[in-house]
Amino acid sequence: MINSYIAIDIETTGLDPKKEKITEIGALRVQDGKAEAEFHTLVNPRRPISERIVELTGITDEMVTDCPGVESVIEELVDFCQDLPLLGHRILFDYSFLKKAAVNQGIQWERDGVDTLTLCRAFMPGEESKTLPSACRFYHVDAGTSHRALSDAYAAHFLYQELKKCYGAAEPERFAAKKLIYQVKREQPASKRQKERLQELLKYHKIKAPVQIDHLTRNEASRLTDEILSKYGRI
Repeated sequence: MINSYIAIDIETTGLDPKKEKITEIGALRVQDGKAEAEFHTLVNPRRPISERIVELTGITDEMVTDCPGVESVIEELVDFCQDLPLLGHRILFDYSFLKKAAVNQGIQWERDGVDTLTLCRAFMPGEESKTLPSACRFYHVDAGTSHRALSDAYAAHFLYQELKKCYGAAEPERFAAKKLIYQVKREQPASKRQKERLQELLKYHKIKAPVQIDHLTRNEASRLTDEILSKYGRI
């Protein structure tokens, strides 16, 4: 059973790491079961945050306008994590976004991890909701402010410690860190021609840019161009 780890959580503009962006990162370094240090930052996704995500997280466009992009903070986060395994509720979701950001900065970030959601599915009654707030309520753990990164990192840490106390002696193998597998390739910035073509399309169709074009990757620029052509047509 692991008892030293990085409890981590992110908030994002959506669920798909190939298309969506991080808006907040919260991490907690835990040594021998005790919280030792925190890492927290809001992140500028360089695109509008949808009303649905604002309602869910409370994070608005105004809150992230002057914040760094993920490329500016990912190296610091990787250093903060040291060689410790990651822990979180549906940890592969958080890892997929973070690994993508790391790889794009030339950082190979292979990690082991423990998923508290997997543990809850193993130990909680089938009819009970396994979301982080619901699991915390079931085990009488302080869930803090849901859908805020650092608070959820703390909640996952407290939940893991409670689960370990309840079930660790009987089934210690479930609390071992396992390799987190998410394959991602380094993305290339959009070419000058791609950005020019997008600007031409936006201007011709009188569309406000839905993202900051200067920060698009080639795949993102291509996908956005196709979406505009499909919806509005060619010049």
